[in-house]
Amino acid sequence: MAEFVAELERAARAGAGQTRIDQVDLTEAAAAAARCAAAGRDGDAGAVAARMGGAAAAMTSLDLPPGAVEPVSWAGFGALIPVVSGSPGAGASVVAAAIADLLQLAGRCVLLIDAADPARSGLAAAAEAEGPWTSPLTPDLSLRYSWRGQALLARLESSLPVVTPGMVPAPPQWLPEVDPLHVTVVDVGHDGWRAAASPLAGAGGWLRLGTPAQRPLLVVRPTRPSLRHAEQVLARLEPWVNVGAATYPYQLVVVGGKRWPAGVVGAAGRRLEPMTDTAVFLPHDDDVAIGGVTPELLPDRLLDALAPLLTRWNLLPPPASRSRKAPR
Repeated sequence: MAEFVAELERAARAGAGQTRIDQVDLTEAAAAAARCAAAGRDGDAGAVAARMGGAAAAMTSLDLPPGAVEPVSWAGFGALIPVVSGSPGAGASVVAAAIADLLQLAGRCVLLIDAADPARSGLAAAAEAEGPWTSPLTPDLSLRYSWRGQALLARLESSLPVVTPGMVPAPPQWLPEVDPLHVTVVDVGHDGWRAAASPLAGAGGWLRLGTPAQRPLLVVRPTRPSLRHAEQVLARLEPWVNVGAATYPYQLVVVGGKRWPAGVVGAAGRRLEPMTDTAVFLPHDDDVAIGGVTPELLPDRLLDALAPLLTRWNLLPPPASRSRKAPR
């Protein structure tokens, strides 16, 4: 079995051609192709692995222009807010949807980007219906644009069994022809630790240092394990920040509590600890905890928790003006 998986990794590498892709993408491509073979799907497992390698290479080459470690331009995105999960199941999709809901209710033109693998997306049910507008990227990858209320939702579609972090399109590929676009909110997906492996390509590209500066959010749960995971996300990102290729998260958001439980903050490491004093808390909501993000706008109590932050960033008028009766 090990030799079979190694052969599939070689097939994925061959599919990438001369473009070097991340080991995470090679491993996931081989594993996904092996699962297809075991289930008797998709015919030649080697061909599946090669297609996945080719898709990752295509996205990588789009995101690696000359001077790749130089600051990029975020012009055209409006205010850019990438949302990164600090630990598995932290609630990054809920935070991204809540920000988009809050801004659209205030009359802002919002693009909500779902960069996750479609099969594992927390925003899979965020639109009432799939929109008809698609943008093909490769034979196996495309973007589909739908509506969540008045916010435009962009999501990945793929005929491949798995979309790895390196297959995620470069940020410019997501931009629709919308003018003006006030705010872009990105649910980075793919586990923050893996996305932070490289901000030069794939899902981590949303953390590239650029101008105007984006404001990444790091999302955690109010638990010691979640803070320990988040510390490792920052540790993995640190070398890129030190060479001027990436930016650290700007704000910590805690989902599922109103304050830090006793003894939890002590689990934060040296990189995360300074962010704990200014953390924004989203309270627990039974319906959201059970049903996740649905086409309905999220409850007011979650939106209200984020309103002061967006007001400080001058993205909402003080006080935030929202009306759920606004036409959609």
